[in-house]
Amino acid sequence: MAKLSLFDRRTRRVRTALKARAGGKPRLSVHRSGRHIYAQIIDDAAGKTLAAASTLDKDVRGKTGATADAAADVGKRVAAAATKAGVTKVVFDRGGFLFHGRVKALADAAREGGLEF
Repeated sequence: MAKLSLFDRRTRRVRTALKARAGGKPRLSVHRSGRHIYAQIIDDAAGKTLAAASTLDKDVRGKTGATADAAADVGKRVAAAATKAGVTKVVFDRGGFLFHGRVKALADAAREGGLEF
């Protein structure tokens, strides 16, 4: 087996801790790249994505970039989509990214949008 990078080890460690305390709640998974930020609410038991939002959505694309404001917009959108799907409580999966900057902005906006974690 190939040796895992530091980021992959951190991701695995975070996800293992999440699954231990999830208690059947869906997971709000966040991924950020240099240009975009993505958020999904995933039901791991069923293996399905319940809601998703990103800066690549058609009505957002072009006017936002890789900023904290864009991340906050994605947080509000994923919270609205989750509420529409009947989800209010989730477990936050930062995916190995530090809880700072864009990731924190997305989480705060999702909380304001009605998600509990």
